[in-house]
Amino acid sequence: MLEQLGVRRLLLAIHDVSFPSDPDEDLGRGSPATKAAARLMAYAKELGFTGLQLGPQGQTSRDNPSPYDAMIFSRSLSTIGVEAYRGLVDDETITGALFVESAVAHVHAFDASHALVAAAHAAIFTDEQRAELAAFQQQHARWLAGDALYTTLATTHGGAAHRDWPSEERDVWAEHSPLDRYAASKLVSVVAALDEMVTPSAATSAATLREKLVAQLDALKLGEPEACARAAELADHHAVAIERYAFGQLLAHREHARVRTIAAELGLALYGDLAVGYADADAWAYSTAFLRGYRMGAPPSRTNPMGQPWGYPVLDPDQAHGRSGALVAARADKAFAEYGGLRIDHPHGIICPWVYKTETGDDGQAVRDGARLFESPDLPDHPDLVKFARVLAEQLDRSLPRYADGWVKKLEDFQVTAYARTLEMLVTAARDHARSAEDLSCEVLSTMPRPLGAVLAKYGLGRWRVAQKANLDDAGDVYRMENAQPNDWVMLGNHDTAPIFALIKMWSPTQREAWARHLAVRLALPDPTKLEHDGFVANAMLAELLASRAENVSIFFADLFGYEQRFNVPGVIDNTANWSLRLPPDFDRLHRERLERGAALDLHLACELALNAGTTPRRAGAP
Repeated sequence: MLEQLGVRRLLLAIHDVSFPSDPDEDLGRGSPATKAAARLMAYAKELGFTGLQLGPQGQTSRDNPSPYDAMIFSRSLSTIGVEAYRGLVDDETITGALFVESAVAHVHAFDASHALVAAAHAAIFTDEQRAELAAFQQQHARWLAGDALYTTLATTHGGAAHRDWPSEERDVWAEHSPLDRYAASKLVSVVAALDEMVTPSAATSAATLREKLVAQLDALKLGEPEACARAAELADHHAVAIERYAFGQLLAHREHARVRTIAAELGLALYGDLAVGYADADAWAYSTAFLRGYRMGAPPSRTNPMGQPWGYPVLDPDQAHGRSGALVAARADKAFAEYGGLRIDHPHGIICPWVYKTETGDDGQAVRDGARLFESPDLPDHPDLVKFARVLAEQLDRSLPRYADGWVKKLEDFQVTAYARTLEMLVTAARDHARSAEDLSCEVLSTMPRPLGAVLAKYGLGRWRVAQKANLDDAGDVYRMENAQPNDWVMLGNHDTAPIFALIKMWSPTQREAWARHLAVRLALPDPTKLEHDGFVANAMLAELLASRAENVSIFFADLFGYEQRFNVPGVIDNTANWSLRLPPDFDRLHRERLERGAALDLHLACELALNAGTTPRRAGAP
């Protein structure tokens, strides 16, 4: 049916914590590596899904379960399935680590996973195990050393953020980075390429850029071990803890490889999630890659008029061919080595980030007074951004707020190329791993500034269209399925929205009537009275997605299984309610039972509704 509808990708979106676990493997949160998770993947394939969209899988802190604040390289130890410890620790230790209902799930899973890794590490090693660990440490040295040292130091300081550490530990990477050698190797090739430029028109700019890059290369101090002597000294002092950390990462990466094999055997693609933010560990280890004095946030928008001060570091444009570029390249290379596709979280953050000043004392007001990093050629309140401008003052529409999509009136091709630098690195990494730009899913929501739209168009990439947010009174609304394009990704909702069954119940009579009229027309329903039932409305909304021109469809697990609880409420800190909804081990029984009473999504019914609509919008080529 999907082929008939022109749907190329149908992804089940589910975060690690929401995977099911059997009682004998339950550590308090889900993991793709459990036995029950393997059954879920098989069930998803049976339903017709072509892949899974995972959330960020990085290591979180004990006090913050949000995967979007997790480390960008290290994997969460909580993703290690219990079976991975069999033969490394005794059964009694494993049984003692299992979840008890009175515990806080995230904290229990964090503590239990770390305890199991510690026990397994203390019990090793055979020569073969030691050789495997040494090879892993060598292969992943460029990120593993920094992450291991950070975690060790944070533990000694009771989990405190690095800004609260003594200066001799806080400032270890104040002048250097664990990626310096990697950055230097990238720079050498760039400088060599510039040396080969012979066209007179490019000679001056090339010479200027070459001089700048050579200066950056010199700053990296390649081959001077004393530059990071303090880091080496700390690593020697904490050698056992660092080896234990590396062992945990070995297990986590081994488990992910096993999950990929299971998915591949089922014919399912795994999509990773490239979060826009960075953990405290990343801010510490790669501090020299970030712009000083500014943080990244979300500007005021239709869905959030107050904006959001995320507090995330901003990549330093002056280091695009140095440390910040190396960080992006290393991250992209690792991601495409481990996933079949990649969701780009808030892509404006890598193309035209909204930034705000730090140290104002009021981050909320600061983010509302912020500016686009590359679109501020002459703002009096942001003089430090002038040198980064990629547009001229006359290209701005001063009648609009600076966060508006149309703030930049037009762009030349060379400017679009400049805006595309970071995304180009992701596309290059995709191609290096036999993927393509089509394997990127860009989470563009209510707003799309002109530079972002231009860059997506350059690579033939679409946007997200979230059906439940559609304004039925506005024919041009970006969330309406009539406006979907083939390269878009369409969905009923995502991890930040209300589940569709809960939302339908919350509709006013006027909203329900409007949606009923809309769906009856869009799907040419012979019996519109069926829209009196919540379950039919939900499946009709899904059918509209399938009947649209979009070739990429994503269904969040809470919508598929008919949940009404929220998975995450954005902007609300609740570490027991947010990021905790998960499937039971008998998820298939739950789904079938809810299908029988019309309380879950029925993919077969939705496909039939889409096909029976006659000439679907996609096949007709009509908007």
